[in-house]
Amino acid sequence: MCRGFFTGQMCRQGKAPDMAEVRNRLREIVGASTNWKDHQQALAERASLSQNLAKSQDELPAKTMKDSAIEAHLPLGTQPALREKYLNYHNSVRLLICYSHTWNEELQRSPLSIVTALVDQIGIILYMYLYMRQNIIFPDCDIKFTGHVTWVGKTSIEATMHMSQYQDGAYTDVLDATFVMVARDPENKRAAFVNPLKLEGPEEEAIFHQGEVNKTRRVELSTASLLKVAPTAEERTLVHSLFLNTLDTRTVSFRSRVLPPNSMWMEDAKMKGLEICHPQERNIFNRIFGGFLMRKAYELGWANACAFAGGRPTLVAVDDIVFRKPVEIGSLLLLSSQVCYTEGIHIQVRVHTEVLDPLTRQHNTTNVFHFTFRVEKDIPAIVPQSYGESMLYLDGKRHFDETMRSQG
Repeated sequence: MCRGFFTGQMCRQGKAPDMAEVRNRLREIVGASTNWKDHQQALAERASLSQNLAKSQDELPAKTMKDSAIEAHLPLGTQPALREKYLNYHNSVRLLICYSHTWNEELQRSPLSIVTALVDQIGIILYMYLYMRQNIIFPDCDIKFTGHVTWVGKTSIEATMHMSQYQDGAYTDVLDATFVMVARDPENKRAAFVNPLKLEGPEEEAIFHQGEVNKTRRVELSTASLLKVAPTAEERTLVHSLFLNTLDTRTVSFRSRVLPPNSMWMEDAKMKGLEICHPQERNIFNRIFGGFLMRKAYELGWANACAFAGGRPTLVAVDDIVFRKPVEIGSLLLLSSQVCYTEGIHIQVRVHTEVLDPLTRQHNTTNVFHFTFRVEKDIPAIVPQSYGESMLYLDGKRHFDETMRSQG
């Protein structure tokens, strides 16, 4: 797919752009510098674009889903030199989908700073759901990305992306991902309006309605968070049952706990890691690239699930990635992975990341990740001991149940 949104050599004889072309186009739109030393000048230049922001959504022309439709290729099969370079490749595509929806041909650069986020009272929160359609992504087969805007609010955009891989003469679906993005001003300080969405036909109306359903679900999950309200009656009964199953019947004591057969204490099912955030991992806004954080969290979560199960796990889904604040260049990033729920052959892992300020010794949470894995063998049941661990257990169960419902 090659549309007017791409210019010059990006339309190579009518072929879809590759990932390098997508990334270069994004830099043109945003005005991002390719050199770390020039980023302050680039930020100052972007600040002047505020005059081009719409004062209301009514000032912006409506766009269709076709206007934001993007197809891009990652030729891992036909260009072997790319295989080691592209460790994470989703970010550019989803950003370009949203910039194509808000694109104004009269402006050379976009005044919007589009970030993958939901904004609430505590800061910037990203929502992403990813569902794996097949177990393996092959490193030596071409990949195709397609996607478009599926829902729009006043300042937020939902974009859906599909990834497929070329095998045996045809493309096969690999994964689906849904992102919620918000538009900010050029300095990323306040919200900015985005173009409304014009629906064409019943199919697009159904897609848009699903976006509304997704929004309602996110609000409900946030409202019912165990960090805000008590567990339900059913959940309280479950926690008490777990507690009773670990009591030592010989002592009749609340303090004497016994691990049930084929089980593991939650305290013994965790892993930790540390990353120093270098400039080469920055995004076009000169913060640490979210894909880098996702990859590091996934690697730690996968290793945690692997050690817990005693075998190589397969990723089933990624749910509710929360970005509470950006990670700056030079940060000390602490990662903590915890197996928090198990059911059948499935393992639910939560990875919490925080930034440590070495001068003040303060810890600030930046991200929370939820991964669902599957293994082809029997695994131990995870058992909480403290009340806090019980809340982690219930939170993990909620995410697992939601994943199973989404796949059903």
